[in-house]
Amino acid sequence: MLCVESGSSKVRESTFKAIPYVHVWDNPYNIMKEAFSAIRVHLNTFRVLEEKGTPSILDKFGWCTWDAFYLSVEPKGVFHGVDEFSKAGLSVRVLIIDDGWQSVNCDEDDDLHEDRKSLVLGGEQMTARLHRFEEGDKFRKYKGGLLLGPNSPPYNPMKPKMIISKAIEIEHAEKERKRAIQSGDTDLSSLDDKIQMLKQELDELMGGENENEHENEASDHNSSSNEVEEYGMKAFTKDLRKKFKGLDDIWVWHALCGAWGGVRPETTHLNASVIPCKLSPGLAGTMDDLAVDKIVEGGIGLVHPDQAAELYDSMHSYLASVGITGVKVDVIQTLEYVSEQFGGRVELAKKYYDGLSKSLEKNFNGTNLSSSMEQCNDFLLLGTKQISMGRVGDDFWFQDPNGDPNGVFWLQGVHMIHCSYNSLWMGQIFHPDWDMFQSDHVCAKFHAGSRAICGGPIYVSDSLGGHDFDLLKKLVHPDGTIPKCQNFALPTRDVLFKNPLFDQESILKIWNFNKYGAVIGAFNCQGAGWDRQERRIKGYKECYKTMEGAIHVKDIEWDQTLEGLEMGFAEEYVVYLNQEDSLHLVTLESDPIHVVLDPSSFEIFSFVPVKVLGQDVKFAPIGLTNMFNSGGTIQELEFMDSSARMKIKGEGCLLAYSNEEPKKCIVNGEEVAFEWSNDQNKLVFDLSWIEEADGVSEVIVQY
Repeated sequence: MLCVESGSSKVRESTFKAIPYVHVWDNPYNIMKEAFSAIRVHLNTFRVLEEKGTPSILDKFGWCTWDAFYLSVEPKGVFHGVDEFSKAGLSVRVLIIDDGWQSVNCDEDDDLHEDRKSLVLGGEQMTARLHRFEEGDKFRKYKGGLLLGPNSPPYNPMKPKMIISKAIEIEHAEKERKRAIQSGDTDLSSLDDKIQMLKQELDELMGGENENEHENEASDHNSSSNEVEEYGMKAFTKDLRKKFKGLDDIWVWHALCGAWGGVRPETTHLNASVIPCKLSPGLAGTMDDLAVDKIVEGGIGLVHPDQAAELYDSMHSYLASVGITGVKVDVIQTLEYVSEQFGGRVELAKKYYDGLSKSLEKNFNGTNLSSSMEQCNDFLLLGTKQISMGRVGDDFWFQDPNGDPNGVFWLQGVHMIHCSYNSLWMGQIFHPDWDMFQSDHVCAKFHAGSRAICGGPIYVSDSLGGHDFDLLKKLVHPDGTIPKCQNFALPTRDVLFKNPLFDQESILKIWNFNKYGAVIGAFNCQGAGWDRQERRIKGYKECYKTMEGAIHVKDIEWDQTLEGLEMGFAEEYVVYLNQEDSLHLVTLESDPIHVVLDPSSFEIFSFVPVKVLGQDVKFAPIGLTNMFNSGGTIQELEFMDSSARMKIKGEGCLLAYSNEEPKKCIVNGEEVAFEWSNDQNKLVFDLSWIEEADGVSEVIVQY
């Protein structure tokens, strides 16, 4: 069944020149590349991935503020959050200041230009509208130097959690009041008093009205009398970069239409009007969603399409001028709700995405934008001429929003399935972004294993004090760079048409390339799936169990790159199992490696072609085994007649397969001690982090 929607009752057709495109090939990976190339030429409304630049954050470690603060994000908390990573020996190279930094208010607020106070939980802001392009008061009142000197104001790292907890209390009390009304209660005074008291307590927790004045007095003591006073986001980004030298990128969040509810009419120089939202029958038949419900409730303050380019340039040129280097654009799917009077969804989308693309090119290096809530045809086929990175799954949910306590486990497998399978086609258009996760989550290691080989950006949304730094150091180098795979991960051919979520027989297998080898990740994602009757994802307890699978060197699509094609003809391969810490010697004709995976667990298999040195020495470098993606740590590899020369980035245990004991191992010009065992032919020695060389060690193994 094909469904064609114009998005407007005024735009009607009865015949169509082209709706589906059919492409036939014998390779499921080539077919995607060829099909999207053909569609790109036919439509000429988007560009494929190879035609576009790479976002600056793709190979760097980042921290997103969302789960740490929700809407209560403010400068002191952000500063202390980055500092926690720094003190643990991890450099945050990318900071994403998520929702909560903007100047927003609601239609019922009398003052058009005053920020709505005490917004905390996601959902509260979804009817709010942008009333100013500059930052909200929390950031606008920040005074330069406040957090740099010895007299910096104290900060309680538990404050964000206390604020969020209090906001949840208010939410529960308001739901209780609503239930009382529905049950016919007329005396609501006690509940009203309770809600009022809780709101006062929340206001006190958030600092009240005078906090900024006291903090700015402290800032005066940290500044010299000759310095020009600076305030706002510009002063804050400058202080962040002054304190944290490795912080390359600072991005901020905004919705496609400005804020969740768009732009409030009569508050800016742009022509905005509140447009009622109307869901198409197709969209209305999908899952219920709080974001959609709230947007429909409030409508969208839509800037006239003729001014879309001006909207984005007004936001982005200001942000670029105050030290922001990129944006996370969210709520992208909303245009189709409001296209009735603007020529339909296609014409409306063209104007908005054209404006967004021009602003991206002008203000953010043409690449520094990540798209979110964007999995609609309008965006994918009309909005990606310039945008080269996008989310390929739902949000990371640390628990089930529908209340299933086991969702804390099974939702994580759902996330991986969505990201890996969607990458098969979305990856033809942009770099797949697997979203953030929390390093102290019960399934954090499960997520970390997938992020290590996904080929996309790696960033977390840890709460203050809520970190597993030992886990993060398996993903990230001390300088905040990551040993990233060469491409984006995809499901192996044998699971393309399987259901690793709830068929009770399949595991998820994804493959990718490193510079001198390949990698397969095997994940037990069984336990949940889509329910057509309830129209939601839910858990299936009977599926959440130990699974078995098989891994073979032929699972890797060696012919997908020129480098891979050469590696695919090797006579032998060494396979390293990261979690098991074992080596196997295999050929293309070997039996598969059997793997048993507990629920929400994984194994990473690194495949490296064996090189024969001299007459009979077999050698294959695995990389640093303390990193999930060991092979990604090998930056250069050269073979001589009786030696192997490598450049390895990182610190830790370097492992190589060697069927003979080497004469010596040399690191940065000095001979070092090593261990060699002839039972598994393991060669190991330690590498230190050399700061002056950006963590890169020059290694020679000589026979």
